[in-house]
Amino acid sequence: MAFRSSPITHLNRRIRLLSRCLVHSISILHRRTTTQYTGCPNASFHITTVFHCPDPEKQQTNRDQKRGRRTREAVVFSPSPSLSTSSSSSSPSWPTPYRDSRRWFLMSIPKKPILKPFFLLIFLAFFLFFHLFVSSKKAPNSAAAAPPLIRIRPGFRSYDDYIKLQLNKTLNPRLRRVWATRDWDRKVRVFARFFSELKAEGLLTNASAALCVGARLGQEVAALRGLGVAGALGMDLVPAPPLVVAGDFHAQPFPDDYFDFEFSNVFDHALYPERFVAEVERTLRPGGVAVLHVAVHRRGDKYSANDLLGGVDGLVALFKRSELVRVRKVDGFGLDTEVVLRKKQQETMKKNN
Repeated sequence: MAFRSSPITHLNRRIRLLSRCLVHSISILHRRTTTQYTGCPNASFHITTVFHCPDPEKQQTNRDQKRGRRTREAVVFSPSPSLSTSSSSSSPSWPTPYRDSRRWFLMSIPKKPILKPFFLLIFLAFFLFFHLFVSSKKAPNSAAAAPPLIRIRPGFRSYDDYIKLQLNKTLNPRLRRVWATRDWDRKVRVFARFFSELKAEGLLTNASAALCVGARLGQEVAALRGLGVAGALGMDLVPAPPLVVAGDFHAQPFPDDYFDFEFSNVFDHALYPERFVAEVERTLRPGGVAVLHVAVHRRGDKYSANDLLGGVDGLVALFKRSELVRVRKVDGFGLDTEVVLRKKQQETMKKNN
């Protein structure tokens, strides 16, 4: 069976070849530096690179003599500096090269110098090849960074700019008029249907302390109270008494472990999704339920600050202290997916920690 070289062997060969090319290129670029040489057969093994000057015993052709060009480079054996006997001479001497072909040889070089950028490109190509080779040989357990599952929309220079954009929608007189009149009854009916199904599953009771995050004028709160959940309350940037109080869902104005049930359909409006989720888990009691309506197969409106990419995995992963109950399709005013999570009990969280 034929022997097959390993990739490392091929790389070593390429490195040696490129190194020789670089050394030869450097010698050509510094061709104006002349070094004394001798053809003494008894010289020690000391290699010096020089450019062959006109030999007094063997003249160059008439063309070379007239143009005065150096046409050949000689690599010869020369004595080491410690054995030099011509130290008293101020100018270098140029004895006749040793004519034994076994002791020295000549290499032809181009008459015109090769451009420096060419050698720079060679070096850069070698460096790039080596970098790519090393990168491709990384350990298989060093997995590449996973793509983000939640994308934050660009365009917000500061948190104040983000708040200003959200207030432009909440304080819009035309929208508030529509929410309070034409849309009120329709939205209350739809929310009542959602909450009735949650009550039938035991995820919500009349005794639950419920919070609706991002409730605007409070249609969700009205639906909960209409089903008998008297402790329902809404929160939004702009209050709408008596159903909605002022508050930022990035920093809820409520103590820890305060609610049994939290509902929100404005997760896509969160500039900092991890803070949004952290506040929901902080204010939920152990065993409390969080229900979120999000857009997975549709894109949010122009007031949205984030988008879910490839499902609800990115959202569920943010809930560090809760477990997923279910995910289902819904039709809720442009939002198509309902995610239900339950906060873990204290004992379970301690074991996990």
